[in-house]
Amino acid sequence: MKKLVLAAAFAAAASTASAGNMSAPVMEEKVMMEQAGSSSNGALLALGALVLVAIAAN
Repeated sequence: MKKLVLAAAFAAAASTASAGNMSAPVMEEKVMMEQAGSSSNGALLALGALVLVAIAAN
């Protein structure tokens, strides 16, 4: 019976001891994406294309 208790104690100690290491946790940096320009440039391009199509249709 003593051997069973001793084996259980060693198993519990070994599982908690190998759960992690003592080094400090490393946090990854957040990736920040820069927005390119404003959305009005796309609207002007679409409006210009519409004008060209309207001129070509007449």
